[in-house]
Amino acid sequence: MTVSDRVVSSPPPPAFAGRVAAVGGSPVRDILAVTARPEVVNFAGGLPAPGLFDTGGIAAAFHAVLAEAPQRALQYSTTEGEPVLRAALADRATARGLATHLDDLLVTTGSQQALSLLATALLEPGDTVLVENPCYLAALQAFGFAGARVVAVPGDADGVDPDALEELVVRERPKLLYLVPTFQNPTGRTLPAERRAAIARVAARRGLWVVEDDPYGELRFEGERVPWIASYEEARDRTVLLGSFSKVMAPGLRLGWLRAPAALRRACVVAKQAADLHTPTVNQLAAARYLADRDLDAHVGRVAAAYGERRDAMLAGLADALPEGSAWNRPEGGMFLWVRLPEGHDTTALLPRVVEQDVAYVPGAPFYAGAPDTSTMRLCFVTHTPEEIAEGLRRLGLGLGLGRDATTGAAAAGPAD
Repeated sequence: MTVSDRVVSSPPPPAFAGRVAAVGGSPVRDILAVTARPEVVNFAGGLPAPGLFDTGGIAAAFHAVLAEAPQRALQYSTTEGEPVLRAALADRATARGLATHLDDLLVTTGSQQALSLLATALLEPGDTVLVENPCYLAALQAFGFAGARVVAVPGDADGVDPDALEELVVRERPKLLYLVPTFQNPTGRTLPAERRAAIARVAARRGLWVVEDDPYGELRFEGERVPWIASYEEARDRTVLLGSFSKVMAPGLRLGWLRAPAALRRACVVAKQAADLHTPTVNQLAAARYLADRDLDAHVGRVAAAYGERRDAMLAGLADALPEGSAWNRPEGGMFLWVRLPEGHDTTALLPRVVEQDVAYVPGAPFYAGAPDTSTMRLCFVTHTPEEIAEGLRRLGLGLGLGRDATTGAAAAGPAD
């Protein structure tokens, strides 16, 4: 037997980076994979209602761009983003009370990329990041991949407590604070203006970056708009504002942006060059054309009105779908509301039984940076029509053992903040 005839076992390839195992995947994406069947009423995903997309307007914008400037649309672009789009975004921010120039902005491939770029530009392994509790799940992933130590700031139904924040900043010496102040994911709550002003003052006194993520702020059904933290003078040199077209135009465009002080923005540009060179040119030009030809605000107004009806439909049916003693909030906008079941209920353990009824939610536990509240869940109310929501809540009640065929009639406690 020659050497070539021998069976030689080869060693395994090198192991994956430790951060992959440490951070793991997204429970939301895992649930969506399980519930992708069309018969499932999906309260789990943060999916805008596809029937409300302005498909005609977006198609017309792409057609115009490809007919009038195909070579430009299909060519490489600058990392910072197409000037015509950045100028339109700057005008929108300025009209909302935050004076902005196109050079203040970096276009990103969705606002999720902005989080990754900021983590690359700001964080070393072991650095501390402060977050809300509970917190947007993908932010926890982004900071975890950067090797950051994530610490939750105490708060209440209105969000982060500024006094507790200052104590943590003094003790933990964090690099940044991450917030979704308006219609927060996962809770739907909105940080009041006085707390935003107080947070701006803490950032100024203590030397702290504030990352203000605002993908949902335009989806307001009622109440008055609250100013961005970035608009407060104390925090203007240390606040990064993130925006996105995913919830107001279409998520498939993968268009987001960040507004940041010059030095940090340049660092993010370098990080983006290493990640993807630039966000797709054709998508940027089509979005700019849409903004020039169509009334995005009017479209968002129609979407928000429909979402408000869907929120109301969900609120109307929760009492019959949840165990007695449950509590939930009433968001003034956005896409989500937050439910807490009575003590002793574990929404992760209950989910398989609920999915058997062709309905789904997201358990609250993965959204916590520290010890989770296992009795919580996030419900997305925008993807389905009011009629589908009513049916989904009926199925949810069955899955939780509360349907008419499974109980003599337990009722929930009602809304609570």
